[in-house]
Amino acid sequence: MANESRKDFNAMMNEDKGMPKIQIVTDKKTIQRYGGTKMFFAPPFYYDELIKRVPKGKLITIGQMRDYLAKQNNADFTDPMTAGIFVQIVAWASYQRNIDITPYWRVLKSDGELNIKYPEAIELQKRLLEEEGHMIITKGTKNIRYYVKDFEYSLVEL
Repeated sequence: MANESRKDFNAMMNEDKGMPKIQIVTDKKTIQRYGGTKMFFAPPFYYDELIKRVPKGKLITIGQMRDYLAKQNNADFTDPMTAGIFVQIVAWASYQRNIDITPYWRVLKSDGELNIKYPEAIELQKRLLEEEGHMIITKGTKNIRYYVKDFEYSLVEL
């Protein structure tokens, strides 16, 4: 996303985009990759509600949220593209508020990686996770990426 300081992410989070909805997928590659034909589209506030259930010291991945939402809505999978975008919207919406904060920093990519697209890039998420007791490690030499060490042991169950 670009020009984050000029956008009202709280309004974006609550826009009605015709969701939730299920779409039937017919593309064979998509069906094979995700294991079914029923793709669920969850609105941003669904992700906001799930993230608010993650207690201090615990973590959740976008993949966990996608799986949970698909199961809860009788779908085979949740659209990965909108999931990533909507979690970013939730993060920026929370960042723009002074009250009712959503602990978006507890949301990792499926492999435990921090998300550079969150507010203040990696630095804020890294600091907030360390304050909650998580150890952040780096991988790579040129394209350095940040991960929560042993994140699997801190994942919340939905």
